Amino acid sequence: MSASRPESLRQLEHEVGVLIRRIRRVIGERSRAVHPDLQPASYLLLAYLAESGPMRSSAIAGTFDVDKGAISRQVQHLVDLGLVDRQPDPDDGRATLVSASKSAVRRLAEVSSERRRWLDERLSDWSDDDLRGLVESLGRYNGALD
Repeated sequence: MSASRPESLRQLEHEVGVLIRRIRRVIGERSRAVHPDLQPASYLLLAYLAESGPMRSSAIAGTFDVDKGAISRQVQHLVDLGLVDRQPDPDDGRATLVSASKSAVRRLAEVSSERRRWLDERLSDWSDDDLRGLVESLGRYNGALD
């Protein structure tokens, strides 16, 4: 007999909670793999910059829904670690763009590649259809919550 909808929703909340705890741990591991002093919150910002390219800190603050002061402190932390570069905005000389440094992009790619290899090992008994199904379901779930 299948679970009732309320029970399935309770189980979903539980599994999402497990996933969130696991993701927090993985972000901590990944941040330390990029640089031993990289804070997990700054890792997410760095990964976003590496993916999105140069941008103003104000745009980052809007994307992450974090105040500009907090973003400024994270950016300075990343600059101090040599993971982010600053350059003048060519469209407005008064503004500054921040971007992931070449070494940060390289290190992030290495860490992601290592993580995908690890995932592939752990999910080796999953068929390609099983894996695609999970990806599609997570995408649908995330889309429904937007």
